[in-house]
Amino acid sequence: MEQTSPPSNLHNALAGSQMLFVAFGAMVLMPILTGLDPSVAMFGAGLGTLLFQLVTKRKVPVFLASSFAFIAPISLSIQNWGISATMGGLIAVGIVYLLLGQFVRWRGTDLLKKVLPAVVVGPVIMVIGLSLAPVAVQMAMGKTGDGAIELFAYQDALIVSMAALITTLSVATLAKGLFRLVPILCGVVVGSIAAGFLGMLDGSKVADAAWIAMPNFVAPEFNWQVILFMLPVAIAPAIEHIGDVLAIGNVTGKDYVKKPGLHRTLSGDGVATSVAACFGAPPNTTYSEVTGAVMLTKNFNPATMTWAACIAILLAFCGKLGALLQSIPTPVMGGILILLFGSIAAVGMHSLVKDQVDLSKQRNLCIVATILVLGIGGMSVGSATFSLTGISLCGVVGILMNLILPQDSKVSELSENNAE
Repeated sequence: MEQTSPPSNLHNALAGSQMLFVAFGAMVLMPILTGLDPSVAMFGAGLGTLLFQLVTKRKVPVFLASSFAFIAPISLSIQNWGISATMGGLIAVGIVYLLLGQFVRWRGTDLLKKVLPAVVVGPVIMVIGLSLAPVAVQMAMGKTGDGAIELFAYQDALIVSMAALITTLSVATLAKGLFRLVPILCGVVVGSIAAGFLGMLDGSKVADAAWIAMPNFVAPEFNWQVILFMLPVAIAPAIEHIGDVLAIGNVTGKDYVKKPGLHRTLSGDGVATSVAACFGAPPNTTYSEVTGAVMLTKNFNPATMTWAACIAILLAFCGKLGALLQSIPTPVMGGILILLFGSIAAVGMHSLVKDQVDLSKQRNLCIVATILVLGIGGMSVGSATFSLTGISLCGVVGILMNLILPQDSKVSELSENNAE
């Protein structure tokens, strides 16, 4: 009987480059939006994926890269405290994942689901997307994210942003096969071409950049105010991580919750996030786009992700690529973000629907309503030295309300006793 030979290194390298291509658009978009260096983000994603594989004994075929859940808090943190202090906060987030991993190892996932049910996690994810909606719209109209400065003429910006948006929508819904998994990349390319025709591209930085250059690594600083601001934001990505692990398990037909264990995958995510932040890179998370690519290609070999990670690290030292990514006009990003931020909100809504959260029950309605208004409204509680704002505040309030408010059955019993 003829035996099939294992895939060659060249085959794995080509497959890895394909996986990186699928993740590339989202991986570099997040740092560009938050003011971080995309080259550092690529380095952090590659290094983080390798560390994840080390912790999980190279058993899970996933690629880790920039988490969109942190766009709003990172942007706000950089604005208030700077990049170095923000990285210190993100190191703490990674430590939270490590602690969660040990908690899951000790008590399993049941208690975690009790503390963080869909009625809390769903609206928090919705807040992450909806609170950023004004930023997307301002950028699409040719302004800075806060709308303070007009960077490009309104009509030109609108043409470019709509070209990027329509392309992203079209590829996401109409394209077939692997091509369907790169809507963001296609939107960036078409939007940039439109911007080029309208004279909005500046290639001077790309021309001046060296082919090989050191990424702009940033050393972290530790500020308790930033750490306390960042920690509650870790809730949503941690729950999302569990969903991603279950999803890749369904694709490959293996139970990764048992082997290597959810505690290992959470810990691997934590190590990847903390180490990436040590260099100035955004926090890492498992990428659903890559899971889709694994499903399409039927390539379940974790070695493929090793090659993708190594290629990402090599690309991080290409100075011209980094300069090219940073020269993408704001309206291109704005057009894509209209869909992207809306999609994040839709994921939160889907979480509520999937877990059949009944909003006709007063308890659930109160929790969801409070989280949405506090988060989207940007409510701030605290002082100049310590405060909880927006996403972090609504996350903490949601957890406390879920633990304190009685279940509806108990509410009914109380009402009947009072009536008697």
